[in-house]
Amino acid sequence: MIHKLADVQTDQIGEGTNIWQFCVILEGASIGRNCNICAHVFIESDVVVGDNATIKNGVQLWDGLRVEDNVFIGPNVTFTNDKFPRSKEYPEKFKKTIIHESASIGANTTILPGVKIGNNAMVGAGAVVTKDVPPHAIVVGNPANITGYVDSKKESLAKKPEELVVDKKVGGAILHNIPVVEDLRGSLSFAEFPSHLPFVPKRYFTVFGVPGREVRGEHAHRTIHQFLVCVKGSCSVVIDDGYGRSEVVLDHPSSGLHIPPMVWGTQYNYSADAVLMVLASDVYDADEYIRDYNEFIALVTR
Repeated sequence: MIHKLADVQTDQIGEGTNIWQFCVILEGASIGRNCNICAHVFIESDVVVGDNATIKNGVQLWDGLRVEDNVFIGPNVTFTNDKFPRSKEYPEKFKKTIIHESASIGANTTILPGVKIGNNAMVGAGAVVTKDVPPHAIVVGNPANITGYVDSKKESLAKKPEELVVDKKVGGAILHNIPVVEDLRGSLSFAEFPSHLPFVPKRYFTVFGVPGREVRGEHAHRTIHQFLVCVKGSCSVVIDDGYGRSEVVLDHPSSGLHIPPMVWGTQYNYSADAVLMVLASDVYDADEYIRDYNEFIALVTR
């Protein structure tokens, strides 16, 4: 359905799509099937919108924007495609902004040029998005900051049994209690193989001084196991096996998280004093890393 008061100049409109009054869609724009384009939406020529997208009132989609399937764009969302705009001065090519599949963008959000919003991400109303948003992340604020992950269940190990399966669906990741010895001189925690550690480490590294809104990790290993202990402060770890996600808060040296191979791990929400120690089952190998989430999903679900 194309409303009689809409100005639609493109013939690339998918079956079942509704375009309401006072919309302007320029020649060359491509709109998929079963979309709902609400009143007062403007779409330029070099824009591609996938299937089942919802674009609410008062949104302008500028050249270079790519919107994948099942995306929701709320009222008055502002997209941009030129970081240094001048009147009647045009770049040779506008930056590509990509909204990946099933992402949702809240009302009055502003998105800077060249940003990628990951699969299933959720952008809160009024956010100003200045950097790429990881898949499944929830971001709010100005500038947008990660506050959580969609569908992740938070777990903590405080005063729990010696070993806890976080979620049997999440690649067998396991939280371990690490023994702590306390006396008047202070406290000591330790772990031995095989009583506490699930593998013999060949490498360790520490992560510290992370600004609170920054995200670390965002990768999986092909064959390497990791064991994470926050020896000072706290941080949150999201684990994802392609079928489900869980979130673990590491906030004491008595807690350790075992992340097996082919489990996507992300760390965020670092406290100012956080020191994260990571033990690895093998030495560093760049080829061991899977850093693209879509590649990871293709590998674990094929």
